[in-house]
Amino acid sequence: MNEEKKKMYKNLAKKIRREILDMLYEAGSGHAGGSMSELEILISLYYEVMNIDPNDSDKKDRDRFILSKGHASPGLYAVLANKGYFPQKELGCLRKKGASLQGHPCMTKTTGIDFSTGSLGHGLSVGIGMALGMRLDGMESKVFVLLGDGELNEGQNWEAAMFAAKKSLTNLVAILDYNRVQLDGTAEEIMPQEPMADKWKAFNWNVIQTNGHDVEAVTDALHKAFECKDKPSIIIADTVKGKGISFMENDHKWHGKPLNEEDYNNAIKELEEVHRGA
Repeated sequence: MNEEKKKMYKNLAKKIRREILDMLYEAGSGHAGGSMSELEILISLYYEVMNIDPNDSDKKDRDRFILSKGHASPGLYAVLANKGYFPQKELGCLRKKGASLQGHPCMTKTTGIDFSTGSLGHGLSVGIGMALGMRLDGMESKVFVLLGDGELNEGQNWEAAMFAAKKSLTNLVAILDYNRVQLDGTAEEIMPQEPMADKWKAFNWNVIQTNGHDVEAVTDALHKAFECKDKPSIIIADTVKGKGISFMENDHKWHGKPLNEEDYNNAIKELEEVHRGA
């Protein structure tokens, strides 16, 4: 990836972080921390990796994406809008009654959403069903599932992991937004998960670890996953909850805390200062 493209993606990430703040402040609710931590992963998928067409969002041979951690929908909505799936002005309707952008992704309301999510722990199982269906149809498309580390406390994920390995679903790639912070504390405090990589290896997955805030690194990791021809892959992306806003970073209170006027203004000021220093 050349320097010009790297700079473009850094500027895009800053722009989208501002849009996430605007959305959450306008809505008076929503999830900032996880939306900020997943952002570079989403940019890599939608701008560098996935076979998609915003002008034909239902084309049969497209790659599929499932945001299993559905509460982090603001980040996904902003990426979809910037990619051209729907007008950016719609971002201002987040969580409003009857609007197209609800608190969790809804495939019947929002263009570009492949599956409705919100109840944690189900995304990987659904992705497996999609991947199996594509295999049966002789399609070469891929399924990408973005998991939160907190939702790995749900046992269904590990049942799904066993099944995907049994079926050697090489067209399935899971990505773990490994920010190590969940609703009311750190993952270590609530349910220790290390050694994370070894767990997935024990379930016979191809495991790749990378910096989740580096678009180039995430893109390279995804392409490495495609090289594996005998098992499903998971990318463990090391991230920071609330990335980009210093007072949000690594603080579980910002999992779903509303932005008041002071918080919003301070966050915007910080983003603008970072942008000027870029």
